[in-house]
Amino acid sequence: MQITFDLIYKEGKEGHVVAENNLYQHIHFPEMLTRYDSNFLEFNKQPSLSEFKEAAHFLREFHKSKGQKHVKFYFPQDVKPSQELMDFFAREKFEVGFNELYSIAPDQFPPLEDNPDIEIKVVSDQDLDAYLEFQYQQDLEFGEEFAQQKIDLHKRHFQDENFIQLLAYYRGTPAGSVDVIIKSDTAEIDGLMVQESFQKKGIGSKLQERVMKKFPNKTVILLADGEDTPRLMYQRQNYRYGGFKYEVQKVYE
Repeated sequence: MQITFDLIYKEGKEGHVVAENNLYQHIHFPEMLTRYDSNFLEFNKQPSLSEFKEAAHFLREFHKSKGQKHVKFYFPQDVKPSQELMDFFAREKFEVGFNELYSIAPDQFPPLEDNPDIEIKVVSDQDLDAYLEFQYQQDLEFGEEFAQQKIDLHKRHFQDENFIQLLAYYRGTPAGSVDVIIKSDTAEIDGLMVQESFQKKGIGSKLQERVMKKFPNKTVILLADGEDTPRLMYQRQNYRYGGFKYEVQKVYE
């Protein structure tokens, strides 16, 4: 099957398209206004500088009316913004980044040795409180309001049959987690994280291994920050590169 960014789940996109034209889709997720990745414009084609400025003004005014302090934009897959746009982003202090798309057939994931110190559990009623507390502590980096809204989001995902949540314990202590978004042909790894004090112990690989074993007949997909080191780990683990996608954002004080 062809793996593209269209297969990647975006919280808030389904059912929350509030405007659409030839240039972009406007996504607004009122349940979580502080989540930049759920409140954005996604361009269908590369905009000119004047088109971007007009779109940015529209989104800024819309978000101001909702009490939001950011604007965020996604560009089409495998299209880098023009140099004119990049120069504008630099002048106006937009944050610019890009994600890379990776996929793997589960039987291509390298085998791992058993490690009795690491236990991976599918989050159940018994583990939910521990999972939510682990997520809350990680999300506090982005503010208490955001962390609390994420708890509500995790609770909704817990009730959704298209999601499973995995919690990794290291010698009995919650140490890492990942969400898996299930579709007919794919299982998407989302939010893979390991608490800093437990890193470099193989926990992230064990979480992935559990996904591979649970979904042996699906293609496993994920996004990686195009400027961060985890993508190198995925390449070593036999994931296949599937393209890139630029995003820009700006937060106003």
